[in-house]
Amino acid sequence: MTPLIKSFLIFSLGLGTTLTFMSSHWLLAWIGLEINTLAILPLMAQHHHPRATEAATKYLLIQAASTAMLLFATTLNAWLQEGWNIIQIKDQTATILVVLALALKLGLTPFHFWLPEVMQGLSLTTGLILATWQKLAPFALLLQISYTTYPPLLTSLGILSTLAAGWAGMNQTQLRKILAYSSTAHLGWMVIIAQYNPHLTLITLGIYVFMTMTAFLTLKETSSTKINILTMSWSKNPVMATMMVLVLLSLAGLPPLTGFLPKWLILEELAKQEMATVATVIAMSALLSLYFYMRLCYASTLTLFPSMTKLKMPWRRLNSKRTNIVLTIATTMTLILLPLSPLISALAHIYFN
Repeated sequence: MTPLIKSFLIFSLGLGTTLTFMSSHWLLAWIGLEINTLAILPLMAQHHHPRATEAATKYLLIQAASTAMLLFATTLNAWLQEGWNIIQIKDQTATILVVLALALKLGLTPFHFWLPEVMQGLSLTTGLILATWQKLAPFALLLQISYTTYPPLLTSLGILSTLAAGWAGMNQTQLRKILAYSSTAHLGWMVIIAQYNPHLTLITLGIYVFMTMTAFLTLKETSSTKINILTMSWSKNPVMATMMVLVLLSLAGLPPLTGFLPKWLILEELAKQEMATVATVIAMSALLSLYFYMRLCYASTLTLFPSMTKLKMPWRRLNSKRTNIVLTIATTMTLILLPLSPLISALAHIYFN
């Protein structure tokens, strides 16, 4: 793929998401989602590999089904309520259908089965776009209608997402699938709190984007896609392996890393809403996610690569002086933002109020 075509596709990705952000009309939001979907398909299939083609086909079918359901639900609401405004959706049936369509787009449980399979067929760079940028536009729509929807619906989707993703990720050896389940689990936390504190949801989404970006970029630097390849990272680059461990622990939500901040604030907000049972369930589900994160940490630092194996050793570049500014900034924000949590909360409160 030539740089000009790739630049045009990336520009189209930004255009589709921005159009959805700026739209107050359901039809314009739908157009933005379609532009977003059509722009990422060539990026998925650019390597001309059967798995990449299969992943692009699956993604196209899933996104087409979800956008068709979204268009049907908004048309139903416009027919009954005579309005296309996003924040004025009032019909309960249409609202539930919209939430389910957006859950299918985001990969929330029970519609999450397509996400690990699609992620497995992509490169780490395209998987990064799918796990971060492609979540923004659907989540923005979900956040706008969260106050009008049926509250137990979002709560159920969030609890099921955290439990199912944590349970399914325990038995995985493919790193891209593990990060896909991690995406579903983190979105489950955001969906639960979206109806009570949208500002906290945006903070959680921003931190999730930086943590996931750091994880994908670190895996790309070490050329790791499976756990048995991850065992070679310590002998190849000890500093990068150490950073990988800290990033994984931040994704797990352990203090004093940044990933502890959103979980702590979400549990605090649920306690204020007198939802102790929900807070307990999602806190226990975080232990499931912690298990497979710790499994990756063990594989990357405490397990030596076997000396007798048929797996080919990747080429090791020595004295590489290339610097990655994006990875440096993302790693810094993933690891050391927790002491700034009072400042972040205060600034978010001032900005949104």
